[in-house]
Amino acid sequence: MSSPQPFVMLHLGLGSFHRAHQAVYLHELQQTGDTSWVLAGGNTRPDMADTIAALQSQGGAYTLETVTPQGQRTYTRIRSIRQVVSYTPDLAGLIALGADPATRIISFTVTEAGYYLDAKNRLDLGFADLAGDLEAARKGKPGGTIYGALTAILRARMLAGAGPVTLLNCDNLRHNGERSRSGLLQFIELTSQTGLLDWVKAHTTSPNAMVDRITPRPTPAVRERVLAATGVDDAAALMGESFIQWVIEDDFIAGRPAFERVGVEMVKSVQAYEEAKIRLLNATHSCIAWAGTLVGYTYIHEGTLDPVIRQMAYDYVTDDVIPVLSPSPLDLAAYRDVVLDRFGNPAIADTNQRVAMDGFSKIPGFIAPTLRERLARNESIDSVAMLPALFLAYLQRWHRGEIAYTYQDQAMDPAVAHAICEAADPVAAFCADAPLWGNLAGDARLVTAVRAAAERVARFVAEHR
Repeated sequence: MSSPQPFVMLHLGLGSFHRAHQAVYLHELQQTGDTSWVLAGGNTRPDMADTIAALQSQGGAYTLETVTPQGQRTYTRIRSIRQVVSYTPDLAGLIALGADPATRIISFTVTEAGYYLDAKNRLDLGFADLAGDLEAARKGKPGGTIYGALTAILRARMLAGAGPVTLLNCDNLRHNGERSRSGLLQFIELTSQTGLLDWVKAHTTSPNAMVDRITPRPTPAVRERVLAATGVDDAAALMGESFIQWVIEDDFIAGRPAFERVGVEMVKSVQAYEEAKIRLLNATHSCIAWAGTLVGYTYIHEGTLDPVIRQMAYDYVTDDVIPVLSPSPLDLAAYRDVVLDRFGNPAIADTNQRVAMDGFSKIPGFIAPTLRERLARNESIDSVAMLPALFLAYLQRWHRGEIAYTYQDQAMDPAVAHAICEAADPVAAFCADAPLWGNLAGDARLVTAVRAAAERVARFVAEHR
């Protein structure tokens, strides 16, 4: 008697994070003997061609190296991805999988800036790729943005009568399920596909989730260590820290893997976990990357082990974040200390370049909420103001062409960023930018605090020369 066909979790974005995180959980579940779910995936843009080709040649399998803060390395062959789809501009392979009734979850990782949402959760059509995808969708064609791809996939699924499907966001976006769903529904509405809009509202759910694992971009050294340790020359090998966490709201419309059997926290609300992750981990990570770049460090652990930079990060969390997030079901002080220990792990060799990217989405998403809440309570913002001040100093370096690497920022309008740096008063111009600050833009309290913090940043940089 043949085994029943497994259900499929289709993932859009086969980057390092997905392969070190969601794919690992499903692999571990399969290792328990539960093979009722498998992964399939591909990219919606023509990137990572070499990695995709390597995964295809290896049947979707690859080796994950994990490293503890003490430097202990272990190697695991991950086999949960059973189908790797080649990129084509028409996304035919992904659309076919998405329209298959066996596919019950469509998950995705596209980075925070890839959702094109402003401070009021409205789609920002000022981005050429998003506007182009919207025009393509009106003609029934797919696109490379998450909305262009999902609209094409869900339209095919509706026409095929393939049934409901869960849309699972795996990015560091606050309220990631709700917000990506809002963006998708706005996008579909703008295409005037009323029938599809109604179908998506009735036949999909979008649970919020929180994901966590530091996963640096793979380097040739990872491949060399994997070969030495396992005897396998793996062109798709990657590395991540030993820490891993996934918290998901249990709102799946078409079934799900038994994630709770392998350590996923299935909860009614992810909000407390999400806020702790975004403010204590993500914002602190960016703080260290910006500060480290300003004084010439290459890696996150170098900045974390610098006592001045570590103190900036510690004070930001202790003085300004923990008070606004308390009470919490988490021990926030312990969480802070674990985060800093993780960032100080030299074996991870995570780069400032990777972590510093997308500042124009991280300021409004990770940092502005703490500023807003502290000001609403008439409390000091001296410690949290250091983060935007660091980013402004970083931006001014970028403006002068003095960043030692290529800065990537999907949400940044380069003309706007250059104009801020060229202004007679860059601090005031920076603090007046509405996409960055929303209703705080131009607030005198913000300007005063960031100006004072900018002076502290200037002294910090001077003293490190």
